[in-house]
Amino acid sequence: MKTTLLSTLCIMVLLMTTTAIGEQKNSHNNSVLLPVKNDPTISFRFWFKVGSQNDPAGKEGLANITAQMLTDASTAKNSYEQILDKLYPLAASYNASTSMEMTVIYGRTHLDNINDYYPLFLDAILAPAFKQEDLDRIKSQVLNFLENTLRYASDEELGKAVLYNEIFAGTSYGHITSGTIEAVKSITLDDIRDFYKKYYTRDNLVIGLGGGYEEVLLQKLKDDLAALPAVAPKSIAKPTFKPISGLKVAIVEKDAPATAISMGFPINVLRGTKDWYALAIANSWLGEHRNSSSHLYQVIREARGQNYGDYSYIENYPNGGRLQLPPQNVCRRQQIFEIWIRPVPNENRHFCLRAALREFKKLVENGMTENDFNLTRKFLKNYVLHYAPTTMERLGYALDDKFYNVNGSHLELFRKMMDEITLADVNAAIRKYWQTKNMQIAVVTKDAKSFKDALVNDTPSPISYATPKPESVLEEDKEISVFPLKVKEGNVNITPVMDLFVK
Repeated sequence: MKTTLLSTLCIMVLLMTTTAIGEQKNSHNNSVLLPVKNDPTISFRFWFKVGSQNDPAGKEGLANITAQMLTDASTAKNSYEQILDKLYPLAASYNASTSMEMTVIYGRTHLDNINDYYPLFLDAILAPAFKQEDLDRIKSQVLNFLENTLRYASDEELGKAVLYNEIFAGTSYGHITSGTIEAVKSITLDDIRDFYKKYYTRDNLVIGLGGGYEEVLLQKLKDDLAALPAVAPKSIAKPTFKPISGLKVAIVEKDAPATAISMGFPINVLRGTKDWYALAIANSWLGEHRNSSSHLYQVIREARGQNYGDYSYIENYPNGGRLQLPPQNVCRRQQIFEIWIRPVPNENRHFCLRAALREFKKLVENGMTENDFNLTRKFLKNYVLHYAPTTMERLGYALDDKFYNVNGSHLELFRKMMDEITLADVNAAIRKYWQTKNMQIAVVTKDAKSFKDALVNDTPSPISYATPKPESVLEEDKEISVFPLKVKEGNVNITPVMDLFVK
């Protein structure tokens, strides 16, 4: 957690930027404005209050594909190829991000190119062509992701997808954003048109605008978007999940070279509350994403060299394999606490699962120490300054503030809370929201039957090393290898990888 001179200078610059922008943020019922006078670019983020939770039964993936049909397809005025040709000399683009409860159409361009960029961007939202050739191409891409990429190219993302599907089975959160194979194949242009007409409405939109724009652009945006129908879709209730009883284990049978492990359970705490920031301190100490000083990382990777990293989360954190910092616009009303153990050697999977749960149990039972608390909150107060260095990212956070009804700015409140929260607050939050008895575990591994037997029988899992280890590590290994998990046979299910995401 040591900060170099360069890092210190960067933090000072970011702090000044944070303060300046924070003072200018303006939020209305249907707009979030982030004017930055000296920014030579303009950032757009249009949040439609719709996501994969709104997918009709049997059409899972419709929200995602509809959004792609706006930003990765033809419009009434231009073919898909013509749009790409016109955007290329502008060094600009626009895209869509669909999550469980949010769909955001976003783009960024230089001020000098706004007159050429704006009509293309607005046409994508107001005048989509909905051509069959575009739908066929997009469906092919989604199916390739579900059938090949997710199943075979990233066991880490696969494990996390299974974890969420298991926890929220039977609810509106019960499928990944991309949907299921059978459902995606069934989606038609009529499905797309109906979904667009129902959810892409004026009353379901929040306009996000940031950068060096003129007031006339904001007014033009509002006038043009008034062409959308004035309809407010019926809201969907927050999912009611089935309580987890004991340690439940979903094993994906796959000829994997290493074992990916994810585990977690629902938590009822959201960003903007004091408890959230208190829990963020404990979470950062336990498993800050991509941070080598966090505790799980030190125990499993640093001391024992078992994998690339070990992290934990109190908010949804998709695409963690490629992201260094938290994403924006993936908000949800129901979060889970999650531990992510990046792939470990198959022969040490049982040991590493025990090691992670043992460390988590110690934290839940004993809380944080004064020294760990002080170091972690000092680190977080500075680290959060790196979360949003660009106007586009800060605009994303501003929209998230609106979703969570944060009073002011989450990023500024985060830093403020690091000065106000006490060790007692943190340990109280740990006791209130975290527990170790009822948890869903997802494992992607080979020889699933032997792993199930080892779990159910609490078979000792000693570990050996190719290089010498300190005596303290070897002594602790003896305790870890017999740490009781008490997994019941009925709480373990095995699914072949080919059977995932089918329907």
